[in-house]
Amino acid sequence: MQLYNTMTRRKEDFAPLRDNHVRMYACGITAYDYCHIGHARSAVVFDVLVRTLRHMGHRVTFARNFTDVDDKIIVRANENGEDPLALAERFIRAFHEDMDRLGVLRADVEPRCTTHIPEMIALTQDLIAKGHAYATPSGDVYFRVRSFAGYARLSGRDIDEMRAGARVAPGEEKEDPLDFALWKAAKPGEPTWDSPWGPGRPGWHLECSAMSDKHLGLPLDIHGGGQDLVFPHHENEIAQTEAATGQEMARFWVHNGFVQVDSEKMSKSLGNFKTIREIMDAYLPETLRYFLLTKHYRSPIDFTLDNMDEAEKNLRRIYTARQEMAAALAGTKWAATDLPAALAAEIDEQEAAWEAAMGDDMNTAQALGHVFNLVRLAGRIAEDKALRKTRGAKAAWERIQADLDAWGAVLGVFTQDPAQFLASLRDTQARRKGIDTARVRALLDQRAAARAAKDFAASDALRDELAALGATVKDTPAGQVWDVA
Repeated sequence: MQLYNTMTRRKEDFAPLRDNHVRMYACGITAYDYCHIGHARSAVVFDVLVRTLRHMGHRVTFARNFTDVDDKIIVRANENGEDPLALAERFIRAFHEDMDRLGVLRADVEPRCTTHIPEMIALTQDLIAKGHAYATPSGDVYFRVRSFAGYARLSGRDIDEMRAGARVAPGEEKEDPLDFALWKAAKPGEPTWDSPWGPGRPGWHLECSAMSDKHLGLPLDIHGGGQDLVFPHHENEIAQTEAATGQEMARFWVHNGFVQVDSEKMSKSLGNFKTIREIMDAYLPETLRYFLLTKHYRSPIDFTLDNMDEAEKNLRRIYTARQEMAAALAGTKWAATDLPAALAAEIDEQEAAWEAAMGDDMNTAQALGHVFNLVRLAGRIAEDKALRKTRGAKAAWERIQADLDAWGAVLGVFTQDPAQFLASLRDTQARRKGIDTARVRALLDQRAAARAAKDFAASDALRDELAALGATVKDTPAGQVWDVA
């Protein structure tokens, strides 16, 4: 597998350093609000990376932290009149609820800042002892940025230019405007812990250095998060970790691209801030997950309703193909004709191409193209009168279904029961369009009774009434099937 390494700015061959065991860490949420679509993208990207590495035969231990004490948490808690730690706990639960619905696997380790205070204090003491950090009279502790020669190599910034624009805020006791906080002295109304420098709490950057080393050991094989974390968060993590340990923090740095909304940066001030819950009120969770896979993870992705509708349409197509193949496999008597060699070679080619796409820096957009190549192939077999009832067709469909099972397990999509998914999709679309599904079901029952009584005039009238509600009806050997017009 090749992965793009932000540190080297190129794709590199990836292999774990020790015993085929991938040690991977991704920065998680600061738990002060419901998660937005940017959080969803990062979570899905690293979920698929974990699944891909396991699919390729690696053992993976994945850690993703929760920041459960921070300035933003304290401000929000004070606004709510709520205990900061209770607020953080509430939004961690909400994160798990959202991610479970999105099909994001739980991380193997989910460390929290507040349960690793001793490790962070020890790291800070080590940095002070080595001359990389200093305590101030007020009880703050800062990292000396200029003491670490490799600072800013991840982001590629010029630290002299950075210093020219940096300022020391009132009340800060920094030696240099570039220095960043490792420990913050206690302020009234904030959670605090005892330390050698007095009561206080850790700075944001410190927690990931302490927790990744404790739970995974250095160097990490992969460390990542959103592109917004490259600077300053990951830059500062590298500085404090490597200054303290003398070891490389991570061999690969992996970052996902930004999410825009209707081609604009998402922000509350623009009124285009989209939480995961708001999106999943209108669309199935799998539709959101599928949409997030339609672009390469390092590229920006534009959230629009049109793009979500397109994702919905594509999922419908895949699930419909799966349903039709399953029906054919269950109900056909097969003629004794084997799988044509050319057809077998075509499936071989798609299987190899899918593996190559996922091995090429996890190119999910390209991989989905190969999914549709198999879906189209399944349709071609169904349309081929000479082939569709042969053992060759059976063998091809069974291979295609097995491939879709395996690929879906890696991508985390199109693995549900097709009939259940398509019914849920129909109901979701109906709700979005304001269709009264209870009224639709009642009319369908009336129409079934009319058809049983051979009252075709009443049946046609009920079909028209359903159409006026926005529902189309198809009569099948199994009974009426309705859909959104």
